[in-house]
Amino acid sequence: MTPPMETIYAGVDTHTDTHTLALLDWRGRPLATRTFPTDAAGYEALAGMLPDPSRVVVGVEGTNSYGAALARRLAAAGYETREVLRPKRAVRRRDGKSDPVDAAEAARSVMAGDGTGPKSSDGWVEALRHLNTQRDRLVSAMTTLSNSVNGMLVTAPETVRDRYRSLRTGRRMTRLAACRPAGGPVERAALTAMKASATAWKALREQADGLERAMREILEEHARALLDLNGVGVVTAATLAVVAGDNPERVRSEAAFAKLCGACPLPASSGRTSRHRLNRGGNRQGNKALHQIAVVRLRHHQPTRDYMAKRTREGKSKMETIRCLKRYIAREIHRVLIAVRDGDPGREPPARRGAMLRELRLSHALTQRQVGQALGVPSSRISEIERGARDLPELERRATQWIHSTTDTPPQQQLDKL
Repeated sequence: MTPPMETIYAGVDTHTDTHTLALLDWRGRPLATRTFPTDAAGYEALAGMLPDPSRVVVGVEGTNSYGAALARRLAAAGYETREVLRPKRAVRRRDGKSDPVDAAEAARSVMAGDGTGPKSSDGWVEALRHLNTQRDRLVSAMTTLSNSVNGMLVTAPETVRDRYRSLRTGRRMTRLAACRPAGGPVERAALTAMKASATAWKALREQADGLERAMREILEEHARALLDLNGVGVVTAATLAVVAGDNPERVRSEAAFAKLCGACPLPASSGRTSRHRLNRGGNRQGNKALHQIAVVRLRHHQPTRDYMAKRTREGKSKMETIRCLKRYIAREIHRVLIAVRDGDPGREPPARRGAMLRELRLSHALTQRQVGQALGVPSSRISEIERGARDLPELERRATQWIHSTTDTPPQQQLDKL
């Protein structure tokens, strides 16, 4: 019998229909192995086979996929649950592969301290994950439809090609969906086929926009500070929130978050050679989100453009500079995620901030056109900010500073609010 105060290590290999549990003692010796069905009764039976929560640590594969329901059940029962990766190839070559072997390896991973805290799967981040995943599927289907229309236009009759090939995707699909097929047999058939694709494309776009609006509502309520960052939109904010989870403390530091997103260089030194290489691992969706933020800032954020110019003078290429930027952005994102966890509401919503900007502008007897001309942007941009139609924090900040510069006595109270 195992002494009562010794720790037991449990590992669970998860699948669609079954979960396999393996128990090891504190020396790594197997105690028991059993397979359970993936239903409520199976979860109860598996939890009943575990010792007291104070004596056991459980490693579960796929806590955000096949093992999500089990991880919730174990957490509710008070068990310390860790997320572990599937066995490496070296282990499979040495020990073979089966559910009991994988479960025992999961327990050994926990024993070695390799497991991490699982993401919470019942909060606002989980809701974002569902919405964002389905939106990605819809956008992918839209891309497939638009590509098929492009392909059909290549061989379509000249009258059809001349009418639609020079249009941008959105306008082309809108016009094709509203067209009335006519002409000869080939022209009519081509227009009918493209109209069907364009109609489906429009329907998918409406659904994707609806999901994006739902994502924005969740972010406005729970992570407003993420949307306040320069270059961060709804989709990139949702992606980064999902990567970190709504318990970002599971990622021990901002360096660990950068590594999670594949935004840190990896050492590749040997002997007299001292160098680093590109990190091609990590969460690729998180890496993509950081890259998109960097690209947007290079276009619209003057400090980032100044940084690019500095690095270029130092001999860095554009891609090398973007990798440096991604590392800085990862640090910034992690700090904001921790602030969100601690209850930081972020700035006021765009509509509220826009109303304050409008009040400030009118108090100085300025028109939107005057502000736009001073900043070198169309007056419609100032109108969009004031109406809350678009969230442009950098332009909003510049507009506020310029309005205050037009008078010797700026209203300090409104400056603090903005």
